[in-house]
Amino acid sequence: LLVGLIGGGARLAAAQAPAAAVTPGTFQIARLKYGGGGDWYNDPSTLPNFIDYLRAQTAIPVATQEATVGLADAALASYPFLFMTGHGNVAFTATEAAALRRYLLSGGFLYADDDYGMDVPFRREIAKVFPEDKLIELPFSHPIYGKPNPFPHGLPKIHEHDGKPAQGFGIIHEGRLVVYYTVETNISDGWVDAAVHNDPPAKREAAFRMGANIIEYALTH
Repeated sequence: LLVGLIGGGARLAAAQAPAAAVTPGTFQIARLKYGGGGDWYNDPSTLPNFIDYLRAQTAIPVATQEATVGLADAALASYPFLFMTGHGNVAFTATEAAALRRYLLSGGFLYADDDYGMDVPFRREIAKVFPEDKLIELPFSHPIYGKPNPFPHGLPKIHEHDGKPAQGFGIIHEGRLVVYYTVETNISDGWVDAAVHNDPPAKREAAFRMGANIIEYALTH
């Protein structure tokens, strides 16, 4: 059992019961619904497939279904792990930025994956949340690349996009990684149904394995 599931969940001090019933001892991954016109909802098979992988291939105690949550929702604190993706614009109101900051400072974790087109607005909006902490590229020696699956050269390259190297950035606030952001790789596109992108099995497996690293890191730090 992951110690961090207890530790990370406890940091969300004001947590409320999720809208959907969750088996005791598990946690639920939540997809972040955001404003601005970007397609936060794209690739609906992404999280169901990833959850199936986690449940079949790891000991990570994840609930069988994903949740959807907005930054203004009272249930936000119920979810220790937020997933965010899209191709287009992102916009946080001042109230939403403040809510996301409270969530992250209380122990929550945000994983954002650029699906090609989200980079500029995401960087702009996350700066509203942590104006004092910049996104920095994480070194390949960072623990997120170490376990349970070793990635000694950092993120796997799942999709080409602009042909640049895959990069993983983070916001580290008071010594804790609270936001992890991937660009030029699109890890989560490797989780969708195989027929969507026709990715080879080895590439999809790399995406799932890196995803497992992200989840385990988020729940244990």
